[in-house]
Amino acid sequence: MATQAHVALDESALEALMGKVVTDLGAVASAPLLLIGEKLGLFRAMAGGEPVGSADLAHSTGTQERNVREWLSAMAAGGYVTLDPDGRFRLTPEQVVAFCDEDSPFYALGGFQLFTAAARMETRDKLARAFVDGGGLGWDQHHPDVFSGTARFFRPGYAAHLVDEWLPALDGTADRLRTGGSVADVGCGLGHSTMLMAEAFPASHFVGFDYHAPSIEAARELAGKAGLGERVTFEVAGAADFGGGPYDLITFFDCLHDMGDPVGGLSHCRARLTEGGVVMLVEPHAEDNLAENLNPLGRALYAASSLVCVPASQAQPVGRALGAQAGEARTREVAAEAGFRHFRRATETPFNLVYELRS
Repeated sequence: MATQAHVALDESALEALMGKVVTDLGAVASAPLLLIGEKLGLFRAMAGGEPVGSADLAHSTGTQERNVREWLSAMAAGGYVTLDPDGRFRLTPEQVVAFCDEDSPFYALGGFQLFTAAARMETRDKLARAFVDGGGLGWDQHHPDVFSGTARFFRPGYAAHLVDEWLPALDGTADRLRTGGSVADVGCGLGHSTMLMAEAFPASHFVGFDYHAPSIEAARELAGKAGLGERVTFEVAGAADFGGGPYDLITFFDCLHDMGDPVGGLSHCRARLTEGGVVMLVEPHAEDNLAENLNPLGRALYAASSLVCVPASQAQPVGRALGAQAGEARTREVAAEAGFRHFRRATETPFNLVYELRS
């Protein structure tokens, strides 16, 4: 820029910055290649961990050797596939977990699907307008891959922690569900969190609510395939207008910060709890101080928040726009405004904070 022309550059600092830029360019370019590898079964064909050449991999997957060879080279350069001294390629056990095992909490491809879909050209144009006019971009305005990618991204973590760690961390809640309770899962999306709880507590009844009708339709279909019958139902409704109850437990999984009026939603929940009932908030892990969130996880979550979470909230009435890195202090503030007198961090993982709210 003209105003910077006379400023002497620190060449070492510039080189370090360019190193980060090149690293990020490689990551951006690799994202669609990872998804292509998943779609064509390239990762799956390597899941056994045995070394394979490009010709053999192409033959087993019905693809073209030249394209597969270049794909393997790109994956090896990124550390996602391992190159052996003999020129063949393989997946280490860790790479198998990250790219082949959809039940692992370390499975990564759902995240690449989510971010790739959220950054589509037509969506970027809408987001740019939202940055200017402040009107936001509703969840329902995203490409369908955002919905399925989000579900695939979060489900493994929920499967690993929800039943065995998070629910037992809420005083008395797991015992109540074992004997027969009523649960509302607000902002349930495709319903994986709802169904995980329903499978674990067959004596209880679970209702998943989401304002996004296509997600509710998909959740109903998945529940039918899982054979959950009448123990779990799904309804189209928002956080401030869902019905039924009273509920022993109301849950929010990584969604309160997306809502335009989180205070209104939590106030509605408080009125629909049983005596001694609890709200469980699962939110992304974040510190209250911005400087403490300037790390790889915070980077990913601030980016997700800029692309999806803040615009989604701005597109709704009130538009509180908490963001994915709201942190405990702001979340506690919202709960207090909604009338909850009891708020505690019940447990946590490196990726999530779990809060218990009681009246």
